Amino acid sequence: MDSAGHPQRRTLLTGGLVVAAGALSACSSTSLAPSAMTSSPGQSRPATPAAAFERLMDGNKRWVNGNLQHPDRDPSRREFVAMKQEPFGAVLSCIDSRVPPELLFDTGLGDLYVMRTGGQAVGPVVIGSVEYGPMTGGTPLVVVLGHQRCGAIDAAYKAMHGGTTLPGNLEAISQALRPAYEQAVKKGGSDPVETMTRAQIKLTADNLRANRDLAPLVKKGSLAVVGAYYSLDTGKVQVLTGAPS
Repeated sequence: MDSAGHPQRRTLLTGGLVVAAGALSACSSTSLAPSAMTSSPGQSRPATPAAAFERLMDGNKRWVNGNLQHPDRDPSRREFVAMKQEPFGAVLSCIDSRVPPELLFDTGLGDLYVMRTGGQAVGPVVIGSVEYGPMTGGTPLVVVLGHQRCGAIDAAYKAMHGGTTLPGNLEAISQALRPAYEQAVKKGGSDPVETMTRAQIKLTADNLRANRDLAPLVKKGSLAVVGAYYSLDTGKVQVLTGAPS
């Protein structure tokens, strides 16, 4: 009887170990799946300009209201994007320390390409950086983001208005902003720096939209170029031009 029972016990024990191992394997797969696949379930990359724009503006509403989610800012997200990135937006903004795009749009790691220059001044290298996402990875949205009380534009306006030059390479920024200055002078008004800031946003967005390489993407609807203005006082982003429908 004992000799006949031992094989049965061994079979049962072996079978139990196999089942247990299978259960552990299933549990491990389930627990590891979120970090292996995505750190933000349900937050897939927006595929259209309108969806990307909505994602950004929803984030800005949270910033204004203080209901921040701080999405995709953990080690699992870092691991997820380590080998590949697919940002849904590119933001060209000012260097101002009070205007960090990732924060004021409440976005996370791997969500945005960000270029920052004084007064959103552009040149070939900056334009090439803006082009990178849409041309190589299908990024569907570009935002040119200017802001209230911009120091770079204020300095450039005063220098050009007074017939002086800024020191060092700051003068290069000033000259890049000259078209916006000329528009502000032509338009007039009580706050020429504010007028120049908004002119710079619109001019830059319009020029990018008409760019030789970006224009075809805009025309077929796979890319939108938005000009927007950020209020330091309220934290709100106001769209000036180019909002996708």
